[in-house]
Amino acid sequence: MNLLVVLGPTASGKTHLAVQAARQLNGEIISADSRQVYRGLDIGSGKDLDEYGTTPYHLIDVVDPGYEFSLFDFAKAFSSAFDEIRGRNRLPILTGGTGLYLDAVLRGYELMSVDENRTLRRELEPFTLEALQARLKALRPEQHNTSDLEDR
Repeated sequence: MNLLVVLGPTASGKTHLAVQAARQLNGEIISADSRQVYRGLDIGSGKDLDEYGTTPYHLIDVVDPGYEFSLFDFAKAFSSAFDEIRGRNRLPILTGGTGLYLDAVLRGYELMSVDENRTLRRELEPFTLEALQARLKALRPEQHNTSDLEDR
């Protein structure tokens, strides 16, 4: 896989570096930022769209606020953008600071789509967070320290 990665914290100069690299190396930028995918959320997301100029970029402003853009969505969109860029004999430049997105690409996560189980959600909805945590620990005791037990 030919891929250049520019990663780092918010406001660290990633966009500037990625744009310079894209111009010098015949590249296109793929954003790995979980907030920049949302249209209209420009303040606080560090989109820096003016800095891109004529440099092509992908995965910025692709969904409306309220849509739950998941890791699976990102992986699918990344793969599509990557293939399109390589198909044009250009260098994909993955740029961003969302660690899970970067990790998924660099480690090659194998993800699959899973439909929402509404029946199970209705069954579990009456339980308190503590009851759900206890149930999870009973079902998978070996994983109780590796899961986020604070999230319903």
